[in-house]
Amino acid sequence: MKITDLRCAVIGKHPIVRIVTDEGLYGLGEVESTKSYLKPWVLHFREALIGEDPTDVERVMLKIRQRGSFKPYGAAVSAIEHALWDIAGKAAGVPAYKLLGGKVRDKVRVYNGSIRRKRTGDRPEDYAADVKWMMEQPQNFFMIKQGISFHSNMKDTIEGFHYGVTQQKAGYHGAMDQGMISERGFNHMLDCVIAMKEVLGDKVSLALDCGPGWMLPDAIKFARAVEKYNLMWLEDMLTGDYVPWVNPQAYRELTTSTSTPIHTGEQIYLRHNFKELIETQAVRVIGPDPADIGGIAELKWVAEHAYMHSILMAPHGVANGLLGLGALINVCATLPANYIAFEYPSASAPWWEDLVVGLPPQIVKDSMVDLLEAPGLGLDIDAEAARRYLREEDAGFFD
Repeated sequence: MKITDLRCAVIGKHPIVRIVTDEGLYGLGEVESTKSYLKPWVLHFREALIGEDPTDVERVMLKIRQRGSFKPYGAAVSAIEHALWDIAGKAAGVPAYKLLGGKVRDKVRVYNGSIRRKRTGDRPEDYAADVKWMMEQPQNFFMIKQGISFHSNMKDTIEGFHYGVTQQKAGYHGAMDQGMISERGFNHMLDCVIAMKEVLGDKVSLALDCGPGWMLPDAIKFARAVEKYNLMWLEDMLTGDYVPWVNPQAYRELTTSTSTPIHTGEQIYLRHNFKELIETQAVRVIGPDPADIGGIAELKWVAEHAYMHSILMAPHGVANGLLGLGALINVCATLPANYIAFEYPSASAPWWEDLVVGLPPQIVKDSMVDLLEAPGLGLDIDAEAARRYLREEDAGFFD
């Protein structure tokens, strides 16, 4: 089998990768909805892939892996890798998880980071009402993740929140504010945590997506202040979303200063950049994204290494879309006992549910998702339904 073409179309906000072969099989991969601009970067790899056997996934990846980078530029490589596994599974007639070593669980636990409504504001009572609404959703999620601090609007809406420079209409996703947090800002965050925990109790766990942007002294002080609330983790306080470095030394100082679990990793590309973070016990939880780290095999290698160092694994995935959900389900079925849950990516637009074939009517039940048993990543796109969303330049995407 040989690859004859690599195609990419932006459907809605997601660049969708389609790898075509001379035997009629094709594979699909999906880039996050926040990265519509990456289509040219995907197509940059076309000449490198044509003529290769897509079922030799690692051999193909050796040609392109070094051309990716930290979020967002690992996304093109990652989506191509997903499409290769999709073809490999279809060629073998088995789900991709069988090719990754086989399943260790029959259902995969997920948490809620994507099913939400617009919050009424950034006051403690607004946060309390928001988590109450999320608790009442039919998926019955065991855990909710909420954005606070630099990963929320409160950095703009709470007067005098911090002493750093504030981005003004940066114009792109991932612009970072950074600076020392004021006493007013600190107390406001704490009040929001208290309000949410009063609603959630011990029935639903709470994690906080915090940054990046914190200075280390503030991070230590806050992590200690919330210890009694038994949070699942504090995420990306020092580095994280769209930050192209890791800073394990600072994370280790934060981690060793508190009993509150510290989490990072969604922006990190390749296992090499997790090495020091894991081996120095710099965090308690890592959260690589299979659509940014370099693919699902890359994520599994990192998970196994973290397992040997007693570090927990909770993959990121909030904007990965429904095809991205297929990739998450397949790899997380194979992960070791350090796996907690992955961040469930719901459809970025309601019509996606009409386009993606292979999902049950209710995807999440009691915070669990069934494995996909169709060959490859288990999902497909209804080409006829999708054509109405194609741009004129992508008219031949499904041919």
